[in-house]
Amino acid sequence: MSEAILSVSFAGPHVSVQDGGRAGLMRYGVPASGPMDRRSFAAANIALGNPADAPGVEVSLGGLALECVSGTVSFAVAGGGFIVEHAGSRRSSWSIATLRAGEKLTIRPGPWGSWCYLAFAGRLQSQQWLGSAATHAISGFGGGRLTAGARLSIADPARHAKREGGIPCPVSARPRQQVRVVLGPQQRFFDAAAISAFLSENWSMTDAWDRMGVRLAGPAIPPQAALDMPSEPIVRGSVQINGDGVATVLLADHQTTGGYPKIATVLDCDLDSFVQLRPRDAVAFRPVSPAEAISLSRTIAMGTSAYLHAIAGKGRDARAET
Repeated sequence: MSEAILSVSFAGPHVSVQDGGRAGLMRYGVPASGPMDRRSFAAANIALGNPADAPGVEVSLGGLALECVSGTVSFAVAGGGFIVEHAGSRRSSWSIATLRAGEKLTIRPGPWGSWCYLAFAGRLQSQQWLGSAATHAISGFGGGRLTAGARLSIADPARHAKREGGIPCPVSARPRQQVRVVLGPQQRFFDAAAISAFLSENWSMTDAWDRMGVRLAGPAIPPQAALDMPSEPIVRGSVQINGDGVATVLLADHQTTGGYPKIATVLDCDLDSFVQLRPRDAVAFRPVSPAEAISLSRTIAMGTSAYLHAIAGKGRDARAET
């Protein structure tokens, strides 16, 4: 079996190995994890001809620097407006190229976005936990966080010369400053003034974020009831309000149960764009009915499927919008 070996010379916080996620185990208290921006992760893999959920590297605003020690392997970078420096050239993310022995690859923040994904034409060898390479950040279980000095092994590496070049970046991959929510399931814990403030005031992202969730800066909307509700299941996108009235949107590594009231739930189809916002970016919430949420989710899922199908061919023939 041939392989390509890559050495990590630098990795910022929250840079980790992820795959499509650890499905079906939340009922046992195990977070699903997986990529923060699932659409961009799938795009990086599919543009190379990989399965959409194949293991890859999630890169945060901290950036990543690698050197190819041996072998040759094509790679794809998708997600955010990051800057990719490779073999003396500089390009944006949403591109495919080939890394050869002795060459360096650096990914760092560009003009927009908080997360991008590095996929390889081959099988990234990584540890698994409960059948998945998705890294749970707090425990470190799964493929693990990347650190300086670590080595990545790509089994059966391939060069896809015909795929090299740009990957169309869909408009929907851009940060979304207005996200749609369905109120509840505990809006009864909030008076009319608090719900109005939640839906009408501008909020902003804060520096208090990780893969588990992000706290928002905005008006205090404390619950108008004793916080004695029993713990219940939580989903990605839940907007949880603590006793001080601070709103937190729960993300990929969210806990599976919780006892704080949830004033609303962000539509799952808006979350990939939401996580590309940066600290201090503004965000607002627009309410939709459950029926509207279902219709929107189906429409966006169809558009995403068509986009991924199109880039599965050559990686550059898809339309740039979904």
